[in-house]
Amino acid sequence: MTVHSFFVSCPKGLEYLLGDELTALGLQWVRNAPAGVWVQGTLTDGYRACLWSRLANRVVLHLAEVDGRTGDTLYDGIKTIDWHQHLAPDGRFRVQFAGQNQEIRNTLFGVQRAKDAVVDSLRSASGQRPSVDVERPDITVSVHLHRDKAQVGLDLSGQSLHMRGYRLDKGLAPLKENLAAALLIRADWPQIAAAGGSLLDPMCGSGTLLIEGALMALDHAPGLLRTQFGFEHWLGHDAEAWQTLLMEARTRAEQGRAGFRNAIHGYDEDPRVIDTAHKNIERAGLTGLIQVARRRLVDFQPDPGFAEQGLLLTNPPYGERLSERQALPALYESLGQIARDHLAGWRMGVFTGVPEMGRSIGLRSDKQYKLFNGKLPAQLLLFRVEARQAMTPRAPLMPGETRPRIANPARAEMLANRLRKNLKALGQWARKQDISCYRLYDADMPEFALAIDLYEGRVHVQEYAAPKSVEPEAAQERWAEALAVIAEVLEVKPQDMVCKQRQRQAGTSQYERQDRSGEFFTVTEAGCRLRVNLKDYLDTGLFLDHRPARRWVQAQAAGKRFLNLFCYTGAATVHAVVGGARSSLSLDMSKTYVAWASENLRLNGADESRHKVMQADCLKWLAEPAREMFDLIFLDPPTFSNSARMEGVLDVQRDHETLVRQAMDRLTPDGLLIFSNNYRRFKLAEALAEDFEVEDVTQASLDKDFQRNSRIHQCWKIRHRAL
Repeated sequence: MTVHSFFVSCPKGLEYLLGDELTALGLQWVRNAPAGVWVQGTLTDGYRACLWSRLANRVVLHLAEVDGRTGDTLYDGIKTIDWHQHLAPDGRFRVQFAGQNQEIRNTLFGVQRAKDAVVDSLRSASGQRPSVDVERPDITVSVHLHRDKAQVGLDLSGQSLHMRGYRLDKGLAPLKENLAAALLIRADWPQIAAAGGSLLDPMCGSGTLLIEGALMALDHAPGLLRTQFGFEHWLGHDAEAWQTLLMEARTRAEQGRAGFRNAIHGYDEDPRVIDTAHKNIERAGLTGLIQVARRRLVDFQPDPGFAEQGLLLTNPPYGERLSERQALPALYESLGQIARDHLAGWRMGVFTGVPEMGRSIGLRSDKQYKLFNGKLPAQLLLFRVEARQAMTPRAPLMPGETRPRIANPARAEMLANRLRKNLKALGQWARKQDISCYRLYDADMPEFALAIDLYEGRVHVQEYAAPKSVEPEAAQERWAEALAVIAEVLEVKPQDMVCKQRQRQAGTSQYERQDRSGEFFTVTEAGCRLRVNLKDYLDTGLFLDHRPARRWVQAQAAGKRFLNLFCYTGAATVHAVVGGARSSLSLDMSKTYVAWASENLRLNGADESRHKVMQADCLKWLAEPAREMFDLIFLDPPTFSNSARMEGVLDVQRDHETLVRQAMDRLTPDGLLIFSNNYRRFKLAEALAEDFEVEDVTQASLDKDFQRNSRIHQCWKIRHRAL
């Protein structure tokens, strides 16, 4: 089947979530862009995105990239597209145009030139010509101009996909439906709903959060509520494929309704918005499944149907007037009191334009997400309400095994609950993505500063060194509690769990052995076989956070010459080989890691004559005159190194501009450099963006298991500017 490119737009700040959603829907992620994601897939995949995406605004079928330097070049490029495949000569169309440059400074001018090009392309010998109809077009032509290039496509959506069709009446400052869906996803509602949990919005307004939450719990496609899509009168429309998707979605919705067991309740003190909420719920076909009533926040009482676990998610007033702002501290304090008094064990999310008010809640926010409510900056603050429940019964001891002392059972149970939740959510994601090694826990709770990674049945635990403000005895108590909980929840044998304390490494200490077990074993990743060792070194031989970057290398490598600088154990090179690289060169100054990389390549059947690994000082090697050129380069230097094997001292902040420029000297004109580093305060030199095409892909370079630790590394794709 034909594979198409699609640009799927979304509200600013949701790009990463949208990429995950589209991947789960079967499309192949290509790259993130401001307020959207580029993906590939069949036409059916594009239809599925229109029907099922809860986060998208529009799904645009890409037709061509044309020269947009001037109005004339834009006209010429759009006219060359075969519009007879898309619109009848007497059909109706409209143009949506975004962007400007030095020559095209007015969107109306851009619309006019694009319209003229389509009309002149379709004008028939009989005199028939299409007409512009902004209200009822057969197709919508989308043109997005950036600098000198214009992306031309067909908008398959029609109206923005956030307009499900149920919300005709609105309360004050309503959330858009796809933003509400994003808040629910960030607050883990899909997992809570799957476990039978309840949803509560004590300031529900017109009910958007409640309705979107119910649709998720019901497995109800949001597009089923719409009456029209933009592709229905397009000449290329595959009606049979669309009807098949509709029938499948209707079946899933019926099954979801039959198994629905979630209590979903909302309250508001304004009778007018409660009336609006009732109407919206009715139009969404959810009458009887969502309960809303007039009730003041201070009069809150939990309903008998609430489950022991659930989510309180709300979007309180922002206090735009001074009198309203003065009342906010008491309002936020009431939210915290409700949670503590009635909702122990629940998750709470507060989406606010005044995040400083979060302190009045009286609970510590464990996650914060910066988003936008329209053009207004806002934050989603997430809280865990400490559960007051008995400890889970412990597994029996093995012969000769002793149980670590639990100094604080309630605190230990909090960690156990978090691990169970993460294991359910991340485990399901990892299985769907065919990922066998992933990070389960990353200092999610301040009481337990640990990183816990799973390696195909084995567990690697790293304890971050406690700050000086924490007494050694207290730190040891928490460590003992963590070891007991991890072994129990993950049901792992002691010999399959390796524990380390991680401190800052410098110089050669980053290469020194921690043990001499020699216990290597092989894991798989995207068809690659990689050797890891959990015991003998500080790191295991596989940087899990670089998984997406390795996939990019694999996807780009076919027929390419690949260079891996500071190659470590050569995992990225293995991905290049499996991806069909013509040749590769991997460099590292560590004899240990050069041998490890060579073994990884042999394990994957690499031809040693074409895929070479060398022990070399990358600083010295890059400073030499460029000889061999490469089409694809991976550059991931350490933050700092003063190894005796190096001629100089490497400081990535100070030296990165030189490193990047030297690497670009060895990159072919149409090649790609992937540059990454894990220095948390790193800032890319502005001069690089002036001389090269630089794309910040940090968010896209983090898979779901590292999403909560978005500062673990930074990543860019760098290319030569077109001449």
